[in-house]
Amino acid sequence: MSGGRRLTRRTVSIGLGAGLSTLIAAPAFGEAIDIKVTAQARELGGNAKTLSVLLPEGSRANLAPVAKAFTERTGVAVDLQEVHVDQINAELMLNSVLGEARYDVALPATFGLADLVAAGAVHALDGFAARYEPPGFRDPMLYQEGDKFDGKTYGFQTDGDAYLMFYHREMLRDPHDQARYADRFGYPLVQPETWQELDRQIRFFHAPEAGRYGGLLFRTPGYLAWEWWVRFHAKGYWPLSPDMTPQIADDAGVAALEELIAITDCLAPETSSLGLFGNWARYAKGDVYCNIGWGGTQKYLSSPRSLMRGRMVYGPTPGGQVGEELLEIPYFNWGWSFVISAASTQKELAYLFALFAVTPAMSTLAVRQPDGFFDPFRNEHYSDRGVEAAYSKSFLEVHRAALKGAIPDFYLKGQSEYFQTLGRGLDKALQGEVSPKMALTRVAKQWQLITSRVGRERQIQRWARLRAKYPPNARRLLRDIA
Repeated sequence: MSGGRRLTRRTVSIGLGAGLSTLIAAPAFGEAIDIKVTAQARELGGNAKTLSVLLPEGSRANLAPVAKAFTERTGVAVDLQEVHVDQINAELMLNSVLGEARYDVALPATFGLADLVAAGAVHALDGFAARYEPPGFRDPMLYQEGDKFDGKTYGFQTDGDAYLMFYHREMLRDPHDQARYADRFGYPLVQPETWQELDRQIRFFHAPEAGRYGGLLFRTPGYLAWEWWVRFHAKGYWPLSPDMTPQIADDAGVAALEELIAITDCLAPETSSLGLFGNWARYAKGDVYCNIGWGGTQKYLSSPRSLMRGRMVYGPTPGGQVGEELLEIPYFNWGWSFVISAASTQKELAYLFALFAVTPAMSTLAVRQPDGFFDPFRNEHYSDRGVEAAYSKSFLEVHRAALKGAIPDFYLKGQSEYFQTLGRGLDKALQGEVSPKMALTRVAKQWQLITSRVGRERQIQRWARLRAKYPPNARRLLRDIA
């Protein structure tokens, strides 16, 4: 963990970019909600200690100007403490187990909220929301499925992480390559709509002898499950039946894994060892056709340090053909959420800071920071010139559509255990230790044990609610295996 530094009026020198006076106004909430919230916090926080905020590496740039504004308006100091992006959920969980009040506010990955709730690590926000949130405050938030668990509200989504595709514009639109591709396959070289089309294009562009590589999809165990999850859904099946019986080890799941494995030989050779930031740096070299990522990927690749700046086109993750129809599967698989630590002794004040941070004005200020990796999540963000400058108009159009139509992640109790088991099984098949069929059969059996351990009847209810949150077209086309 890197040491956080206290943010006060005297110690923070970070500029506010265009300045608070030029930020968008709150929509139809009467007095600007950020002003009202800080007035309430000022009254509440007269004798407050410093608020401690646990945040993921790479988001200090987003939160520092927000924390500065909060301190200036309320007199409450804010201490930002960073940990690695893959460790923040575990850090918050450990803090709860040890009973330490080290953090008042935290920004864990959204996919871990159910497990944090089950561990008693986070505090429900419903009471505070009824008192402080204006009617309709959350309505402009394009993705809210990760904020609640078992009927209670625990978080504020503050990072719109829909999984997206990045394509090398010069390769995709090169007339010579377009002619070769059409001649070879009988199809035009255009952005792929299905995984079959994407895999074909990756193979086409992969030419290591010419210093060109087909793709840079994640191949480490911790990230591997996300791609397979989308590939599997694109086959047109639910991963579990209504009674929580796993359906991942049948023909569709095996085919999705076989295809994932088969295309791996056409990825850049470093792929197997790259985490999040390594992936960005590698794609920025400019010799790979496609990559997969999030809005933070776009911010990095659009920075002056990237050779891919201004050279990309964007799309959702590919879908699949179900009968004569295209099943689109945009996917929300990460994102950071503001939560209140159950161990905090300043829960109400901590809630007001989180509410302040996701108001239209403050969240826009955070998202527009070019060196921070929060992505748009409110309608207001997409019309802000500072946000557009950080991302590009063409990216934001694709991002917004994906966020509005995204399937939710696997928000069930035990999510981390389900997905870690899946990731390990997929990796064993990828490494050739077991067959794809055997790997998924073992995962399915372990999933049955997890479900029994956490409580099958309650999980069935949660899964039914989650299935109902899938976009209408996905619900219509996804099937259960008879």
